[in-house]
Amino acid sequence: QPWLAAGRASPRLVLVVVFVALLLDNVLLTVVVPIVPTFLYTTEYEGAKSSVSPAQPEPTPAAPGAPPSSSVPSVFDNITEPVRGSSSAAGPPNGTGSGAPGHPPSSAPGHPPRAPPAPGGSCLEGGEFLAQENTRVGLLFASKALVQLLVNPWVGLLTNRIGYHIPMFLGFTIMFLSTVMFAFSGTYTLLFIARALQGVGSSFSLGLLASVYRDDSERGSAMGIALGGLALGVLIGAPFGSIMYEFVGKASPFLVLAFLALLDGALQLCILQPSRISPESTKATPLSTLLRDPYILVAAGALCFSNMGVAMLEPTLPIWMLQTMCSPQWQLGMAFLPASISYLIGTNLFGILANRMGRWLCSMIGMAVVGISLLCVPLATNIYGLIGPNAGLGFAIGMVDSSMMPIMAYLVDLRHASAYGTVYAIADVAFCMGFAVGPSTGGAIVRALGFPWLMVVVGVLNVAYAPLCWLLRSPPAAEEKMAILSQECPMQPKNYSTKEAQWEFPLTEESDGEVENGE
Repeated sequence: QPWLAAGRASPRLVLVVVFVALLLDNVLLTVVVPIVPTFLYTTEYEGAKSSVSPAQPEPTPAAPGAPPSSSVPSVFDNITEPVRGSSSAAGPPNGTGSGAPGHPPSSAPGHPPRAPPAPGGSCLEGGEFLAQENTRVGLLFASKALVQLLVNPWVGLLTNRIGYHIPMFLGFTIMFLSTVMFAFSGTYTLLFIARALQGVGSSFSLGLLASVYRDDSERGSAMGIALGGLALGVLIGAPFGSIMYEFVGKASPFLVLAFLALLDGALQLCILQPSRISPESTKATPLSTLLRDPYILVAAGALCFSNMGVAMLEPTLPIWMLQTMCSPQWQLGMAFLPASISYLIGTNLFGILANRMGRWLCSMIGMAVVGISLLCVPLATNIYGLIGPNAGLGFAIGMVDSSMMPIMAYLVDLRHASAYGTVYAIADVAFCMGFAVGPSTGGAIVRALGFPWLMVVVGVLNVAYAPLCWLLRSPPAAEEKMAILSQECPMQPKNYSTKEAQWEFPLTEESDGEVENGE
């Protein structure tokens, strides 16, 4: 087919494939955020309660004597929780001593509820269970990023050997399996395995773009569009998940995603030809050299800490909302909507603006705003109070991401050999560190100090890190590059960039650049 051949030659269609892959990956990443806490509560806490205390009556509607506002249905589909004013109808409440003997701590650790119910709201019982759940949900969310951290270096080696096409298709297959597994898993262990599997499947995308778009300005805009797919995935994931779970059922969002993933697989088969082996031609700077570069580390740290804020919110905010605001299920995902919309605006706006105002300044302001927004989150008393802090957070992270991604490529151009796969692997690892450390430590900090203190810790960390971005204002070129520029010397004794690299990148000084310091 002539149109198929033309499509395979077009970098735009590769961009479409990467965009869709990132979109699906991040919808799957965030769709579980509002579902998992309430799903675990329904299956484990409610299940343990009903098996331990069979004498308890059927789920009780509010007592006739209670004020009318208290007969609020629970956040779960088929249970009406007893709320304040109706506890007389449901027997002694869970927090009193008389209810305790029927609840051995091993099966239902739900003794005193942490927060008083909001007026007219239906807060969940078992505050202690919710507090313990923070840690488990955090670990569940972190498992994807941890697996991705382990898989990423091997993916780098694999793509250098056989190109991006086969690994990308392999990633799609694993992701499809993970999505189907989420739809039908009913226990914490199965959910954990599905989440970890997703980490294996999502390590393959951005390097492909760097290899297709050789021109720097084109690559910048392509990365911007691809990050837009990532943002869009984060944008629709949580609200889509909470609404589908509330009104259709747990499996529904995952089955829709599995269907979309199949379409993406068909697209990849047509365009990427997963049977083709095409190794990288440019000899990249070794990872160890890049990791010793302080400027690259500062940029990676900015990516890691700014994203850690959102990563910590994902498992802890829905549970905090259940405890303090008594939010209905659909609100748990909608709370993230302002952050996602403003992230989308931030990445697109500052993709262009950052270059004019200075990327270092843009990321420095961004990190300070991330910190301030996080400090404002615990001040909210209802979902509307979360709109401002979350929007500020998303916008600021958009500023940091859209500045740091091009800075990474610029630093490699300036100080190393111009091959970008490795440096984007470092950027990806920085993201993953944020999303691995964030949820796992976030859950533990919430148990020890409470949610407001968690926000204070991460907020202060971001504000304190912001001044380091000043170092990226004018990073020095490598000494060897200065020598080459002054002498126009074509060869260096220990240079390992190949003739192809010089041919592909017309600025031979750039590709000649990396000399002794990596070897």
